[in-house]
Amino acid sequence: MTSPAAPARRVGLVLFDDVEVLDACGPFEVFSVANRVAVRDGRPAPFEVVLIATGDGPGARARGGLRLGADHRLADAPACDVVLVPGGVVDAAAADRELLTWLARARGHAEVVASVCTGAFVLAAAGLLDEREVTTHWEDVADLRARWPHLRVVEGVRYVDHGDVATSAGISAALDLALHLVARLAGRDLAVATARQMDYAWRDEPVAGGPVGGRAAGEPQPVA
Repeated sequence: MTSPAAPARRVGLVLFDDVEVLDACGPFEVFSVANRVAVRDGRPAPFEVVLIATGDGPGARARGGLRLGADHRLADAPACDVVLVPGGVVDAAAADRELLTWLARARGHAEVVASVCTGAFVLAAAGLLDEREVTTHWEDVADLRARWPHLRVVEGVRYVDHGDVATSAGISAALDLALHLVARLAGRDLAVATARQMDYAWRDEPVAGGPVGGRAAGEPQPVA
C-alpha cells in the first residue's frame, strides 16, 4: 500500500515597503522552482509559498520601485511552517508592533523562522535572536552588533542555521539559504536539481555554530 504524500510545507515570505527585491523574490524563485522540478520528476510539490504583506495595502513597493502583490495581510495570514523575513530598508518593519507580534507568535509553531540580509534586524527587534551566531549583510554587521550587543554576529558565511532560526548574509545569499532549506526540508537531491534548473552555482557551505546540513568548515564546493 502506497503511503500518502506528506503535506506541502507552507512558506510565508514577508513583504514590506522598501524590501530588497532579490531578498524576497530570490527565495520565492527557489521554492517555486523546487516545486516544478519535483512535479516534473513525479513527486508532489513540497512547498506552498504565500506572500504576506505588512500594512494596509495589497502588497509592497520594493526598493527601486518594483510593486509586489501579496496573498495575505498579517491579520489574515495562515500559519506557516517556514517564515522568511527579507531585508532592505527595515527601520519601519523593525518598529512595526503588529509584525513583531506576528513573528513572535509564528516562532511558536514554525519549523524555522529565517531572515535574509538586514531582515536580521527585524528578528532581533522581535526578540527571536539569542546568543547563538547570526549573520547579516557585511555592510550592516557593525550596526547589528552595536544595536544588540548580546548577539554573536559572524562574518564570512552565507547563512547560519540553528534549526529553529536561520539568518543569511546579504541579497544574493538569499538563494543559498533558500536552497539550503530545500535540502533540509525536502532532500538535497531536490536542492541540487533546483540549483541546476536555475543555472546557479550553489555552494552548500558550512553553517557556523552547529551545522544543519553543512559540511566541515572550509570545504565549500560548487554544485555542478
